[in-house]
Amino acid sequence: MKEIHLGRVLTEHRRRRGITQEELAEYLGVSKAAVSKWETETSCPDILVLPKLAAYFNITIDQLLDYKPQLTKEELRNMYRLLSGEFASRPFPKALDHCRSVIRQYYSCFPLLFQAASLLINHAAEAGGPEETAEILEEALALFRRVRVETDDARLGTEAGNMEAFCLISLQRPDEALELLEPGHMRLSPTEPLLSSAWRMKGKDREARKILQAGIYQSVLSLTELLANYMELCLDKPASFEATCRLLTDLADSFSLRELHPGILLSCYLAIARGQAMLGETEKALRTLEDYTSLATGDIYPLRLHGNSYFDLLDEWLEDFLELGDYPPRNEALIRSSMTRALSDNPAFAILAEHPRFQSLIARLKANEEEH
Repeated sequence: MKEIHLGRVLTEHRRRRGITQEELAEYLGVSKAAVSKWETETSCPDILVLPKLAAYFNITIDQLLDYKPQLTKEELRNMYRLLSGEFASRPFPKALDHCRSVIRQYYSCFPLLFQAASLLINHAAEAGGPEETAEILEEALALFRRVRVETDDARLGTEAGNMEAFCLISLQRPDEALELLEPGHMRLSPTEPLLSSAWRMKGKDREARKILQAGIYQSVLSLTELLANYMELCLDKPASFEATCRLLTDLADSFSLRELHPGILLSCYLAIARGQAMLGETEKALRTLEDYTSLATGDIYPLRLHGNSYFDLLDEWLEDFLELGDYPPRNEALIRSSMTRALSDNPAFAILAEHPRFQSLIARLKANEEEH
């Protein structure tokens, strides 16, 4: 992919001005042949000529070169879909090479770097063995760090810092993650109530409702993840584990996560089933995994972020504030495949491997992959 298109831009501006190659060459003090070669892109002007050319046509040097270091939101989404699709359809090394070339081309487009690094994380396991996976995670870590340090977008910087910490934890470097996520950096209160009040003062009740819906939605997802993670620390206290499971399932039912966000509910089922299996509660674990499989093979595709009858303004917020809108983090074929591997390759379920019901669940998940 060529990053500059000086020849085309030069030709367009020269013709728009109604001047010949000879006239432009005379102004610059070069030969007509030199201008001709620039326009056909068989050669490039000396770097000292570029400011003169840009000044002559009253454009910036970036405009002269047609160099676009930043992507629009729509271009970013299209690029992400392209790269995500390639990771699903092309050999991993080829998809990785293209992703890296895009990163180099848009190295100052921080939203693109963030999403590209996220792609690397989501597909790191396909790199091969542990060493290869670690190399990909190190690469993603460096990108997230660049975004965190260089971006002027506070929200993006915070998200990049969280993902940087995720990489550090995945790389078994907890001290660095703790330093990055020290409690003093945690947000103690949400900003949505203040934003909502400001919109109401301006007579914009609809905007106030939208921002509060977004805040409630994000808080529900955050609480869901917190409970799922806390559950793993309760395995030495079965009563606390059961209480956390109830809170988690009650929350999922109260906010209709099966409809609103099936992806996070699938993760909850896995977390619950893992704990039940580790506690030796085979029958409970199998029932939870049956719920997981029914959801994973059900009518939840395409997996997109969306609102519902309660969160009736959420779709607008997702479109306005999320870089990728409602697009999922991975290609759908890979998502279906990962749902199968989450059972078949999970060490926590090794004790269930020979159980006929567990084998039946694996077969259903594999059939779901093959049908699509």
